[in-house]
Amino acid sequence: MIGKLLMQNTLVVVAMGVLLFGFAGTLRWPGAWVYLIASAVIGPVCGLWLARVDPALLAERMKLTAREEQPSDDKRFMLVFLVAALLWFIAMGLDRRINGADAGAAQIVVGTAMYLISTALIMWVFRTNSFAAPVVKVQSERDHQVISNGPYAVVRHPMYASIMLFFAGVPLTLGSWWGLAFLPLFFLLFAVRTRIEERTLLAGLPGYADYAARVRYRLVPGLW
Repeated sequence: MIGKLLMQNTLVVVAMGVLLFGFAGTLRWPGAWVYLIASAVIGPVCGLWLARVDPALLAERMKLTAREEQPSDDKRFMLVFLVAALLWFIAMGLDRRINGADAGAAQIVVGTAMYLISTALIMWVFRTNSFAAPVVKVQSERDHQVISNGPYAVVRHPMYASIMLFFAGVPLTLGSWWGLAFLPLFFLLFAVRTRIEERTLLAGLPGYADYAARVRYRLVPGLW
């Protein structure tokens, strides 16, 4: 499983590098190198940590294909999300090529810090919720239960809220305003994903309706 983890992370980092540098038309992009090196380190470190504390969750998250029990709406969402992410990287590369997008040292530090904070919050989610699968489904085979402590006591979808820091931090690290302009789109996509997930959990997970009534906010405490 560790070998598969390292291979998947390597392929993802290489693919991101090809998109960024290919569409930028140059390798002289310090922020992009910082982001890619950080990703090359963060992926294996987090994966190895998860292999130690919750190997079942790591195995679940490494399954990249669609599942029979996954709602068709979520399968469509995943396709749209992958296209949006692809366009995001292409846009940031083109921003570098056309507008000379780049970031100073201070901006790279802030953007990378946001990436690290996002990662730390996601790891907190994983430590709290062993059922944080990458696709929407009720995991009856794993005795799926409602999780209401930790970050789930603040918002119902803390992982999506945490990921938004990543989508803000990366464009800052790369110095790309075009990339930052995608932020509302990603927020909208995750808002849609929350509705798909909640519809599935309300229908199939005992106790989720009571939990949703207690924790009012989906993504942003005090707002929504």
